[in-house]
Amino acid sequence: AGQKKPRYEYSIMHRLSRTLPRLQRSFAQANPKNLRCFSSKKFISQDERYLFDLNGFLVLRNVFSEEEVQRANDAIDQHLELVEERTDPTLRNTREKTPLSGDGVSGRQDLGGMLGWKKPHCDPFRRILCDSRLVPYYHELVGVGYRLDHQPLVILQEKGSEGFCMHGGTIDCTSGQYNQFLAYGCHNGKLVNSLLGVSVQLSDHNEGDGGFMIVRGSHKSNFRMPQSMVDGENYNEHIYQPATKKGDVIIFSEGTVHGAQAWNADHQRRIALFRFAPAFVSYGRAYYPRWNEECYEDMSAEEAAVLEPPYSTRLDRPLLSGEDASVEFIQRKTEKKDHDAKVFKTPYF
Repeated sequence: AGQKKPRYEYSIMHRLSRTLPRLQRSFAQANPKNLRCFSSKKFISQDERYLFDLNGFLVLRNVFSEEEVQRANDAIDQHLELVEERTDPTLRNTREKTPLSGDGVSGRQDLGGMLGWKKPHCDPFRRILCDSRLVPYYHELVGVGYRLDHQPLVILQEKGSEGFCMHGGTIDCTSGQYNQFLAYGCHNGKLVNSLLGVSVQLSDHNEGDGGFMIVRGSHKSNFRMPQSMVDGENYNEHIYQPATKKGDVIIFSEGTVHGAQAWNADHQRRIALFRFAPAFVSYGRAYYPRWNEECYEDMSAEEAAVLEPPYSTRLDRPLLSGEDASVEFIQRKTEKKDHDAKVFKTPYF
């Protein structure tokens, strides 16, 4: 009795206490004096760092086991009634009668809301937020304190369904204008991505099947792409469709021009697509004023940390350790928060 509440209650605990009792207990039990400053001890390899800078993407093999992929697919099967097919012409992602448009009738099928599904169906997708096998890549490519930026999306495609014309680029591939929301850079040996795509493969993508395609090195291109290349009509020798197996993960800069070929295989294509941004960057706005309430139900402190809104790591942001993906903090000095509270009537400027 009489003890002061931890200062970091102003942060995530203050905002989520009503709907996140587990998260509240997790943070409240931590003694601020014992919270060590963050330091990541796991890193991607120098080879991977070079290849990402060279190509603008990485293909990680066998990240998830057959059992893990099966659990994700079983969860999807339980929610197929929620799938929305993009058949409205205004929703199609390709120009009519181009190689990427498929049979011209079948559309891409979209499924969202996975983070809010009832347990255990949400678990395979929540895991992608902070899986220790992926966190070192998130830290290296978008930084400590990374955050979920877009609503995660499951994409399904049947044979003949359309792909997606080439899009993205640090220099936007269609306008030729600098795109700070997707930009890639490398500064003093540090890889910097404004937005990172993470595509978990839930079905096999063999050579020639279609699906994800990318232009190697286009994250450093300085000119707009020819329209015929955007539509998949010309210069296909410069477009790469990586062959992948269930459980592989493609990590790519949104500053690298990419798209999707029409699906040609007899089996259904399935991927789970996540987009992450640096702690202080936002492209999407699904987080505002907060993510869907069901996303927080029974969510771990580690998962909830990735759902934080954009703000600096200096301001009591919960961070994931690079060693075991547990939550740590960089504490802002109490004196500074007290001063800001007096000046601004809030503990943060």
